[in-house]
Amino acid sequence: MFRSRKLRKKDVDRQLLNDIYQSKEEWRSIKSIIEKSVEPTERGRFDLAVAEVKYFYLLREARQRKVSAR
Repeated sequence: MFRSRKLRKKDVDRQLLNDIYQSKEEWRSIKSIIEKSVEPTERGRFDLAVAEVKYFYLLREARQRKVSAR
């Protein structure tokens, strides 16, 4: 019974780390596109803001859960 709970926490932590890496890459990609744009659209700026907020939220969640990539 206790062992299955630990496995679930590990799985959730692993998924959280994967989500962090994925959202970081998405944020960097959108940021790069916006920086290269001559005149970025409102939608582009909105997508950039959402990606940034999502990334920092996931980082904060990992910090609270004391999850490390090591």
